[in-house]
Amino acid sequence: MLNEQHVHGIFIPVITPFTHDNQLDIHSYRNYITHLATYDIQGLVINGTTGESPTVSWDEVKLMIQAAQDILANMHKNIPVIVGTGTNDTNLTVSRTESAAELGADAALVVTPYYSRPTQEGILEHFRRVSQVGIPVIVYEIPARTGTRILVDTLRRIMEIEEVIGLKDSSGGLDLLTTLKQYDTKPILCGEDAYFHAMLCKGAAGGMLASANIHTQHFIEVYQRFAAGDQNGSGGIFSMLESMIHLLFEEPVPAPLKWLLAQQGVIATEQVRLPLMPATDRLKQRLMDSISHLKLPI
Repeated sequence: MLNEQHVHGIFIPVITPFTHDNQLDIHSYRNYITHLATYDIQGLVINGTTGESPTVSWDEVKLMIQAAQDILANMHKNIPVIVGTGTNDTNLTVSRTESAAELGADAALVVTPYYSRPTQEGILEHFRRVSQVGIPVIVYEIPARTGTRILVDTLRRIMEIEEVIGLKDSSGGLDLLTTLKQYDTKPILCGEDAYFHAMLCKGAAGGMLASANIHTQHFIEVYQRFAAGDQNGSGGIFSMLESMIHLLFEEPVPAPLKWLLAQQGVIATEQVRLPLMPATDRLKQRLMDSISHLKLPI
């Protein structure tokens, strides 16, 4: 299982590939995980936002956990598997976290409870209950999706829970990271891809980045160069990626990402489940133009 010392580097939120009739495409998934496992990444994140968690069943999640573990074992790769277990129902979140632990997940990614708009004490108690399962927990703060923002004082109390090993910060800027780094906080991962280099400069330990599914090695180099003290070199590589990153988030994730992966031949289709829709033709052309301008292969 993960601990605080493991929370650094590049973590990739994985997509959930579907067939044209919206079934889980386990063959594409296995090919995709095999592809990602060739890179020097620090973790795979199953059933996050990028994995279309609202429309994926828990039975499908379990199949993906087991398939990823089998592939990594066969490849002799020691890449941690992190599973998104968070919901807006504390009891269900606990149940899913227990299931992930039983399946051998290395940590749980637990989002702030959404829609219900709980109080700060309710949010704190939610994470306390989930942490009692015993599996390491990474807190996922993304107020643009949850409708609730965790206050700094509350987040500091959450981060003091023994089983909580870090934070994925998708708060929409640098303020939360900058404030938390004034204290002796646990590791913070960038969850806002466009801010990746800026957040490294402010003390982030790495990134949990959907866009790192594409040009994975270049994202790794951004982190590795920064960690080695080459801030300018790191920033230079990141600046090459910025236009692609912005385009990948111009329409709802993961539709643009799935299209690129299908173009690459890593997955069979770009299929997403409603209410998401495939990327528009206009965005596809702009993505191809952006990648062509970089003069780098997809």
